[in-house]
Amino acid sequence: MRRVRYESTGGPLFLEETPVPEPGPGELLVRCEAVGVTLPVVRKVTEAVEPIPLGGELAGEVVAVGEGVTRFHAGERVTGLCFGHGYADFALLHEAMASPIPDTASAVDAVALVRSGLVALGALEAARPEPGETALITAAASGVGRLAVQLARVRGAARVVGAVSDRAKADFVRSLGADEVVAYADEKWGEPVDYALDAVGGELLTPAIGALAPGGRLVAYSSGGGTIRAYDLLVGAKSVIGFQMARIARGKPELYERWRLELWRLFGEGALKPAVHGEFALADAARAHAVIESRSNRGKVILRP
Repeated sequence: MRRVRYESTGGPLFLEETPVPEPGPGELLVRCEAVGVTLPVVRKVTEAVEPIPLGGELAGEVVAVGEGVTRFHAGERVTGLCFGHGYADFALLHEAMASPIPDTASAVDAVALVRSGLVALGALEAARPEPGETALITAAASGVGRLAVQLARVRGAARVVGAVSDRAKADFVRSLGADEVVAYADEKWGEPVDYALDAVGGELLTPAIGALAPGGRLVAYSSGGGTIRAYDLLVGAKSVIGFQMARIARGKPELYERWRLELWRLFGEGALKPAVHGEFALADAARAHAVIESRSNRGKVILRP
């Protein structure tokens, strides 16, 4: 089978031929139909000291199962998070991280909706939104952001502001349901909001805190790091909440499952529409990474083995 790999930090991505892996205990062997490209994986390629397996969210057909697997069998379609090599024709997915794909959805729908949607919904839940409150979503045109904009509206936000790196994305973000769109470089991000969901981190934390109304909440779920001054919180009795999807997936599987079903329900009702920026062949994985690095994507970037 084909697999994408690299040999040194920031090094070029290349295809290699390797044997199809055998599923171990609790694992599924999946024929990959769609693989999501995420900012955390792209960052690790450029920053990690040692090369990492290129994993992430994937969807496809189960072709074999390992010892002890009880929830799935060969022939079923699943989606889930792969911690090993996922940029490949076949990948191993742990049973606990897998979930079924409805007959009405495609593999691309699954990759564009489930993992990104779970992060967006989890971050929104962490903000404890009340109907009629106002929301700010950073990286609003990203795979997670474009779902967070829609979910904030579904949960009753009276005004949704999308923050983007480039104003060229404004029309796209408005089409998702945002009332206003601001650029990161803008001096002022409009009227204060009750809560903000931040997927960027770094230097963007300061203006995101500044955009909160007194008593406002910032949910930080970025891998981009950054520093927040305590004084900026004290001045408006503001708060920051950290959110990590892995903690929910591993520690609260019943909540993870409830959120997953909620996403598919909203998708089926037409209230949640995944957006795909583009689909790339495995051989074009470097181009897919370049789209993410340039922050030019409008929606999910997907590899199609």
